[in-house]
Amino acid sequence: MDIGRLRTLREFADRGSVTAAARALHCTPSAVSQQLRALQAEVGLPLTEPAGRGLRLTDAGRALVSRADEVLAALDRAESELDTYRSVPRGRVRLAIFPSGALLLLPGLLHRVAGFDGLEVDVRDIDMIPAAVPGLVADFDLVVTHRDEHAPPFDSDRLDVVHLLREPLDVALPPGHRLAGEERVDLAELAGERWIGVDVGFPVDDVLRSLTVRTGVQPTVFQRINDFRVIEALVAAGHGVALLPRYAISRAAGECLLRRPLAGIRAARHIEVVLRKGAAGRPAVAAVLGALHAEVAAATLPDAVDQAEQRAQPDGDGERGQ
Repeated sequence: MDIGRLRTLREFADRGSVTAAARALHCTPSAVSQQLRALQAEVGLPLTEPAGRGLRLTDAGRALVSRADEVLAALDRAESELDTYRSVPRGRVRLAIFPSGALLLLPGLLHRVAGFDGLEVDVRDIDMIPAAVPGLVADFDLVVTHRDEHAPPFDSDRLDVVHLLREPLDVALPPGHRLAGEERVDLAELAGERWIGVDVGFPVDDVLRSLTVRTGVQPTVFQRINDFRVIEALVAAGHGVALLPRYAISRAAGECLLRRPLAGIRAARHIEVVLRKGAAGRPAVAAVLGALHAEVAAATLPDAVDQAEQRAQPDGDGERGQ
């Protein structure tokens, strides 16, 4: 089978439309359609079928996409073996990262990458939801993303997922709050509070919604703000309470608001790197992955509260710690 046609099929599968695939491949939609028809004729099976005004993959098409991933990953490995003849990683690595992850990791990461001659990282900060990640992988070598730890994992059949960090979510309270003297806060004690959340579909909102299901407590969200720095300012000013990632809270905010772990239940987000199968075989990509791991270790100092959460003890919904 023609490699170029397999790449076209994969782009169509990743992006969901002929037009989007054409844009990614820098060609016309008619050229993409011709490539798909030629591949279909080559294999002798229908690979796409009409769906409204567009196309979707048939079962045979989806099966071939999985095999195309393997073929193209093998080609990437062959190319990476040639790269190993170089003494140091070289080239440009495209990295997408969500904004609060960028605040936590990006300054130190760029310092680490600067230590490699000939290695560059092209970074984009993207406010991403988990459903958007597979599409981003089509455009970036590495996608640093986050998800509720109770959410389903990313599809490991087509993607490689590298765990970076489990980041607990704590309750942020304004100074002088009635629960300021508590070491931990039960969600039920906050049932009547005004909550400041993030947009529906983003991981911190997913955590709050999963807590609602697991505890029966229904928080009232009166504002939705995606910028954690703005949320910090609103909480510090007494406008409400919020769930905030433990390591993403700014030093300035740490002096202006109170941070308390939740009692009796685990609440956290997983920070992960998602990439195409075989992509980590490229020395440049592997170097940036290593730098990300090193920066996570440097940016997240040992936390006695987190260590207690990690011990294998049952939490409020009967699950055991990781």
